[in-house]
Amino acid sequence: MFNLGSKDPVVGKSSIMIDCPSEEVFKYIAVDFFQNYPKWSPEVVKLEALTDGPVQLGTLARQVRMDQGHRSESKFRVTIYEPNQRLCFSGVSNPYRCTYELQELNNGKKAMLNFTFELLELQMFMRPFEKLIRIVVQDGAERTVRNLKRLTEANIAAKAQLLQQ
Repeated sequence: MFNLGSKDPVVGKSSIMIDCPSEEVFKYIAVDFFQNYPKWSPEVVKLEALTDGPVQLGTLARQVRMDQGHRSESKFRVTIYEPNQRLCFSGVSNPYRCTYELQELNNGKKAMLNFTFELLELQMFMRPFEKLIRIVVQDGAERTVRNLKRLTEANIAAKAQLLQQ
């Protein structure tokens, strides 16, 4: 009688080739995560590390986001940390997962970034809006990779310019 939607995860995936070595892209995304995440995800209005030290397997963080006027807060943990290859964050307080995977291209001069965002569970009140949520999640995944390409390539260009001075 009522369509309450599926219990399948909502998944957004996108890939993009970046004109930087995968080590530089990984450094931007993972090593310098706390400085750079709000740059590629401007919805993040507050981000804090809840564990000391560098980003690594087990690092715990808290974020506050403003998505289309809706404020949300979540804690997440690094669940996969494979230098220059893969980084995964999993929600602790909310059921989601973000995965960044890098593949080396052109003898290490370029990288393919594969990004996946998974909303692992929809709350009951959200299920009637599942189709719209799927569109928004996919759009967000595509925007994420475009932002990361623009930012990492600009970062490499700025470093190269400094070296020439």
